[in-house]
Amino acid sequence: MICQECQERPATLHFTKINNGEKTVFHLCEKCAQEKGETFMANGGSGFSLSNLLSGLLNMDHSFQPAQKSPFYQKEILQCQECSMTYQEFTQIGKFGCANCYETFKEQIKPILRKVHFGNLSHNGKIPERIGGTIHIRKNIEDLKQKMKEYISLEEFEQAAEIRDRIRSLEKQLNDQRSEGGM
Repeated sequence: MICQECQERPATLHFTKINNGEKTVFHLCEKCAQEKGETFMANGGSGFSLSNLLSGLLNMDHSFQPAQKSPFYQKEILQCQECSMTYQEFTQIGKFGCANCYETFKEQIKPILRKVHFGNLSHNGKIPERIGGTIHIRKNIEDLKQKMKEYISLEEFEQAAEIRDRIRSLEKQLNDQRSEGGM
C-alpha cells in the first residue's frame, strides 16, 4: 500500500479515526507522518496525536496509589540504570531509551500491555498459514512432552503413556506433512 500523502513510499503506519460514527482510515509512510507532526491524524481538527494516545495509556488513573506518608515524603523517581531515562520522560517521549528500560519499568507497563493485548502481557503475533500447521504441531508436541515429564515425576505412568502415544501420533503427522511439502 502506498502512502496517501506523498504517493511515493510504502505506507507503514495505518490509523483508523472514528469521529461522530464516521470512520476514516489513514495510510502514511513514516516520513510523512513525522512531517505532519502532532496533528496528522486530526485533519485540521482537535490536534489529537499518537503521543496524546500513548500519553493517555501511560498516564492512567493513579487514584489507587497509596497516600503519601508525610508532607516531607518525596516520591521515588524510577530511573533506568543504563540510559538514565526516567519513567516520566518515557511517558512524555513514548519511546524507551534502551533495552534495559523494559526491565526497569516492567511493573509500570504491565497494565498498558494488558489493555493493548486484551488481557495478555505479551504479543504472540500471527503465524503464516503456509508454515502455521507445523509450528502448531511442534508447539503442541513440546507442551505434551512437558506434561509427560510432570506425570512421570508424579509416578502417574498411565497418563504419561497416553501422552507419549499422542506425541508419537503428532510426530508422525509432522513427518507426513514434511514429506508432502518437501520441507
